[in-house]
Amino acid sequence: MSEVKQTAHINPKGEEIAETVLLPGDPLRAKFIADTFLEDVTQFNTVRNMFGYTGTYKGKRISVMGSGMGMPSMGIYSWELIHVFGVKNLIRIGSCGALQDDLNLYDIIIGMGASSNSNYVSQYHLPGHYAPIASYSLLEKAKQVADAKGYPVHVGNILSSDTFYNADKEANDKWRGMGILGIEMEAAALYMNAAEAGVNALCILTVSDHIYKQEETTSDERETSFTKMMEIALDLAE
Repeated sequence: MSEVKQTAHINPKGEEIAETVLLPGDPLRAKFIADTFLEDVTQFNTVRNMFGYTGTYKGKRISVMGSGMGMPSMGIYSWELIHVFGVKNLIRIGSCGALQDDLNLYDIIIGMGASSNSNYVSQYHLPGHYAPIASYSLLEKAKQVADAKGYPVHVGNILSSDTFYNADKEANDKWRGMGILGIEMEAAALYMNAAEAGVNALCILTVSDHIYKQEETTSDERETSFTKMMEIALDLAE
């Protein structure tokens, strides 16, 4: 009798998890994607209400699961998906705060690199600095998909921050000056976990607020209206 794989955080109860998984932070966004885009859907996770689903998109099997907020949460879920459930392609789809003047609400950013103020990398005991980057195969394909759909995207460096409310009031100015496109909270951990395991990872973001223009979307809009990045990510299923 084959072993039924499960962890303390993911219990599929025998349901399939595809080799390509989309990882929105919000589990309700995962449900929205499953309800809106997937066919023949089964739910593989409800532990801690971190919903996970597997279905078919354009004839290809793909899963979607919430990852929670912050690098510790992303670190847990992505590690388990990779090492326990054999996932090969992990695509974060999330929101970010824009830093640059040429970015507007609902613009799409593809994170080529993920700078960070986190100490997550210390676990690897590397003899120097490490630059977390996306898998080029996924990045190249995502850009091609976006171009084919006519969706303009910005490709560049993002910041994965451990601090949402930063006591350093000059921090954003400093990152902005280094060309960082936007701030989110998970991609660097995903990129490091994937690199260490030899699998593929990518982060696709929608601008939910602009830090310098004082513009922002609502929580409902973040859950259900960021569909362009979802479509790009779904087309990356192998």
